[in-house]
This record gives sequence, structure tokens and C-alpha cells, in this order.
Amino acid sequence: MELKGTGMKNTDRRVAVVIGAGDATGGAIAKRFAKEGYAVVVTRRQKEALEGLAQSIRNDGGDVHAFGCDARNETDMESMFKDIEADIGSIEVVIFNIGANVRFSILETTERVYRKVWEMGSLAGFLTGRAAARVMLPRQRGTIIFTGATASVRGASGFSAFAGAKFALRALAQSMARELGPQGIHVAHVVVDGAIDTDFIKERFPDVYARKAQGGILSPEHIADQYWNIHSQPRDCWTHEFDLRPWMETF
Repeated sequence: MELKGTGMKNTDRRVAVVIGAGDATGGAIAKRFAKEGYAVVVTRRQKEALEGLAQSIRNDGGDVHAFGCDARNETDMESMFKDIEADIGSIEVVIFNIGANVRFSILETTERVYRKVWEMGSLAGFLTGRAAARVMLPRQRGTIIFTGATASVRGASGFSAFAGAKFALRALAQSMARELGPQGIHVAHVVVDGAIDTDFIKERFPDVYARKAQGGILSPEHIADQYWNIHSQPRDCWTHEFDLRPWMETF
């Protein structure tokens, strides 16, 4: 597991960390912050899975650092944040973007499935948020954004594990916002309510994907724009919870 950054630290370098930088939303967020001049740290469990994203950011002139890290592992997360601060720069933004979406009947949901989804969607969020707070509080500034879902506010049939994890992540974000906001740290929770333009949706749900022509599914790039906007908000006008959905999505 690769946990060490590369290069000399630049104390003026602003760093944005994306935990769970997948090929769609997480990758788009990383590209958006790189476009704004941030040194972007992208993470997944397997560093090799980040090669395409990292090269794309470099091709556009961005500064990117890829880390292989299991966000459910306390030691790995603490070590990674220390390495980033020591080798790359000061962390100003942390985005937690791990999904863990599964669907099983309650009768078919095993203890292993429920625990694994909770570890990915909730425990990993706690470890990320705590590590971010520890490096941001001494500077009295920073932004922490948690990616939520429809399941963060409504538990649908068949999604007991996913909703349990996302409800817990939302509660974590609320608690952190109340504790850290008065100390200069902006904590936000984004409810992404609708299908996202991904290969998974295209292949598995063609009827849903057909809405794309009408602007009926979420663009990862447009989601990333909103994350940037949240980070850019002045302290006198902070958003905590922000919901994003296509115009034709019911709620």
C-alpha cells in the first residue's frame, strides 16, 4: 500500500484531498480543484486505479498526487494525512466521496454486508473528518465536504445497509459542523439526489440514462462546480446542507 507522497513541500501550496476519487464524481471534483490551482491528492484503495485520472490532470497542467489507501483503516489514514502535510502542502479542502451503494432485501442482508457498507460509508467518513479537523484546526480554516445521497434522508426499500451508513454520515457532518464551524472550519453535506452520468448507469439502467439528452441526470462536472462553490463561500454565508438533483427528479 502506497502511503508516501512525493516531492518537496511548498508551504504556499494549497492542497485539496479527494477520498474516493472514482472515474465520475470524485474524478471531476479533483479536476475542478486542480483547475483552480490546488495541488490535488486523490485516493482509492488501489493506487493503480488512479493512473488514468492522475494522467488526465497532469495533461491539463495540474498538480496531482495519487495515494493508495484504505479509508477504513485508522493507521493508514493518519499516516497519509501526515505525509501530505509534510511532503506536499497545507490541506485546505477535504472531500469524502466514498459511495458503498448496495441493494438487498432485509432478509438477504448479511452481517458482513451491513458491516462492510457501514465501514465504507460511515466509519471511513469519521476517520476522514477527524484527520482533516486535526490538521485544519491549528490554522483556523478549511473546508470539509461529505458526499451524501437520497439515502441520507430517506431509507428506501432494499437499502437498509446503505441508508444506515448514509444517515450516520449525515449525522457526523451535522455534529462536526456545529463543533468546528465556530472555529473557522466549514463542514458541508451534499445530498446528491438522482442518477449520475456514469458508465454504471449507462450499462445497467439505459432507460434512466436516456434522460441525459433532456438534462435529466446529474453531470459529474456540474456537481464538481457546486463543490467548488461551497468551498468558495464567504464565512458570513456558509451552506451546511446542499441538495442537488435534475430538474425532472421527483422528491
